[in-house]
Amino acid sequence: MGVRLVNRTTRRLSLTDEGLAFQARTARVLADLEDAEAEVSRGQSAAVGQLRVTTTFAFGRRFLAETVHAFQQDHPRLRVHLDASDRVVDLVEDGFDLAVRFGALADSSLITRRLADNLPVLCASPEYLDRRGRPTSLADLADHDAIVFGRPARDVWTFADNTQLQVTGALTTNDGDLAHVWALQGAGVIQKSIWEVADDVRAGRLELVLPHLPLRSEPIHAVFPPGRLTSARVRLFLAFLTISLPSVWRTQIAPVLRSSSPSYE
Repeated sequence: MGVRLVNRTTRRLSLTDEGLAFQARTARVLADLEDAEAEVSRGQSAAVGQLRVTTTFAFGRRFLAETVHAFQQDHPRLRVHLDASDRVVDLVEDGFDLAVRFGALADSSLITRRLADNLPVLCASPEYLDRRGRPTSLADLADHDAIVFGRPARDVWTFADNTQLQVTGALTTNDGDLAHVWALQGAGVIQKSIWEVADDVRAGRLELVLPHLPLRSEPIHAVFPPGRLTSARVRLFLAFLTISLPSVWRTQIAPVLRSSSPSYE
């Protein structure tokens, strides 16, 4: 091909950048060929081969890991690689079949399927609220310590009616899980997705703050390159996601919201 694919010394071999790109492309071709052969022989009724999925660290740990495991148990001939990363990967270049992403998506050639709404909530530990008081309005909330995180730090909280509140606090971080720990330790009020904190609210480790004033929600999407739905493994996994995510919402998350705010629908 006129390019070097491998660097070789007396002790080791390593792929060049061109070699890595060639290997990734050919691996996808072989996986698609394996899938095509299986679909012809099994009537496209089973997921086989390798499924490569990417999502954020938090969602991967708290939801998608369990979902992927359950799906693989239903399809024992399937191998699944779940990649957790807070960067937006290139699905085509990096060889992924599907991503689960949050918020508004940039225009692209990728295909999307809306799975659910990602509802953010405000919460704090009971110890913190006992010490500082439980806010009943945005004016009250402005006087509280906020735990701010993200890259860049999200220090403006936007509510469903588009009201915005600038928040401040002594503790900031780029890591959402670290901010979650601070909230549990009583450091202040935090904004997190309900699916991240539902277990803590249910167990009494955190309380929802101003549940009658909902924050602006964002969609959760499944995203995949064109042509991937011809693969049984992608098509079946997408169908599994569209059932399991709303089911978790109804059975585990919605009851937490209703118990904190009887007006929640």
